[in-house]
Amino acid sequence: MVSISPPQPKEAPYSEKSGENRRVREAKWWYSTFHTVTAMIGAGVLSLPYAMAYLGWGPGTLVMAFSWCITLNTMRQLIQLHECVPGVRFDRYYDLGRHAFGQRLGKWIVLPQQLIVQVGCNVVYLVTGGKCLKKFMEIACNNCTPIKQSYWIAIFGSIHFFLSQMPDINSISGVSLAAAIMSLSYSTIAWVGSLSRGRVPNVSYEYKKTSNADYMFRVFNALGQITTAFAGHAVVLEIQSTIPSAPEKPSSIPMWRGAVWAYFVNAICYFPVALVGYWAFGQDVEDNVLVALEKPAWLIAAANLMVFVHVIGSYQIYAMPFFEVVEKTVVARFKVTHGLGLRLFVRSTYVALTSFVAVTFPFFGDLLGLFGGFGFASTTYILPCVIWLKIKKPRRFSLSWTFNWGCIFFGVFIMFTSTIGGVRNVVVDSSTYDFYS
Repeated sequence: MVSISPPQPKEAPYSEKSGENRRVREAKWWYSTFHTVTAMIGAGVLSLPYAMAYLGWGPGTLVMAFSWCITLNTMRQLIQLHECVPGVRFDRYYDLGRHAFGQRLGKWIVLPQQLIVQVGCNVVYLVTGGKCLKKFMEIACNNCTPIKQSYWIAIFGSIHFFLSQMPDINSISGVSLAAAIMSLSYSTIAWVGSLSRGRVPNVSYEYKKTSNADYMFRVFNALGQITTAFAGHAVVLEIQSTIPSAPEKPSSIPMWRGAVWAYFVNAICYFPVALVGYWAFGQDVEDNVLVALEKPAWLIAAANLMVFVHVIGSYQIYAMPFFEVVEKTVVARFKVTHGLGLRLFVRSTYVALTSFVAVTFPFFGDLLGLFGGFGFASTTYILPCVIWLKIKKPRRFSLSWTFNWGCIFFGVFIMFTSTIGGVRNVVVDSSTYDFYS
């Protein structure tokens, strides 16, 4: 008797005539852990105590816990929807969107917002990497000739001309693992250093003194800082696509296991930094808690170097899905061969363009607050719930239906507050900025 193995789930087609090769799926569950950690945790964790200073103990802690729970659930929903059609895998966020909303509408609903997150994060990582490398060198070499920040950003960008030539997310697993370890390391330095230093004299936990209008904008900004710190959903399906799947063991099982561990790492990074940093410095905390620590200098230098290593991996995690989309679009539309030449051209051009934007607008973090309010809030809080309601169709007023609609309204609120705060910050920062300084 001949045994017939069950068919393996196939990938949702990129296009009718894409001609793409089937992707390699060899990742283990722990790959998804450090890929998700690298995508989610950023240097923004160091600004969480500053956000707490505008929200206070109760509201700040509540918003953090609420965001952690909501985003864990929306990530679970995306993981479950990856293979919501038997025998088909939606390996890209917008593939799932096209299934939910239709081929044409789904692409335009999801893809622009996903690209805002991916490209925007890459520019911010370039700025962050350049700044941290500059800070490290200033501490490590007091007698060295100062170099403009724009040069440091360019140096950081040059690294990605080489790393971006790696084929896919699987091939940068080592870089991603190092980045995840670094994120845990500098977060630990931040909260352990704050705890060791103890509370500053006359520490105050009252709300910061400022005008009513300024305080409102800063509260909006603080809400955006905390809620968008749990982003990473824009690439979760692309990460899951690297995991093998079979009818008896779908990819959602190892992916969810990895995601839970990633959120555990997220919790032990975010909550201690936010709470201990605010406990130590109160309303006088700096927007980067490492700056408030001041010494020992070698530890601050090491932490900046760790952030530098981390954002190297983060850049690649967000860039790889973008490379895949662009390259396969070029192959399908212009009938060119998907080889080394195309990879060199597409990826080098992307790195050059994002580096140019980062050098030109190093206050791009404010621009990301302006545009990212749409991308981050939508891809993390809104779209997963809307797609879940569209595909799963839970009974009206059931727990699932109510919870998802609550998440949608919360996401819309965050979208508007982040955008308002971003507009204000762009106006303030751009008026005092000296280009290419």
